[in-house]
Amino acid sequence: MLSHVSKSLIIRNFQFNQPVDYDAVSTRRVSHLKNKPLRKASVLIGFVERPHGLNIVLTRRAKHLKHHPGQVSFPGGKFEESDSSLLETAIREANEEIGLKPNLVKILGQMPELITISHFSVTPVIAIVDPSYSVLMDKNEVDEVFEVPAKHILDREKLISQFFTVNKQHHRVFAIPYKRHFIWGMTAQIIEAMQKHLIH
Repeated sequence: MLSHVSKSLIIRNFQFNQPVDYDAVSTRRVSHLKNKPLRKASVLIGFVERPHGLNIVLTRRAKHLKHHPGQVSFPGGKFEESDSSLLETAIREANEEIGLKPNLVKILGQMPELITISHFSVTPVIAIVDPSYSVLMDKNEVDEVFEVPAKHILDREKLISQFFTVNKQHHRVFAIPYKRHFIWGMTAQIIEAMQKHLIH
């Protein structure tokens, strides 16, 4: 169990450790999409310094959305022509979805792209978010915004993995429960890689 995760630890480990690939078995079910045209997207992994330690900002997606309805996710979305980069996409989408002002976000860098079953190539962007931020949800996109202690998210003992077989292919799904929330799918895949990258 992790006892404490500090901002300085996250910054140091993110900058000095090599990025980690996503789990090979969990990405196998999208391997056939590698050479297909994919929509670009990015998500913002926002670390917030609180008195008890670092938290991470998460959302629960609106139930009517076409892709991943009702799932817990990091704020984010599709790259638009007006975006200068995927880093800008993550900041713009976080502003649109949860009202996070761009001047309160300090980007540390990005993780490798992750291909999803919904034909997206998603780039996770890691950032420090000023604790003074306030939430203004876009109810068309998001049902809920909440923070989870980073020591919970980055604790490998909290991560569950399940193997299953479809058409003789072995697959792996990750999940991490937190209170009444169940974090799984792409978000849990990103968390698994982030654990390996940031915590040793």
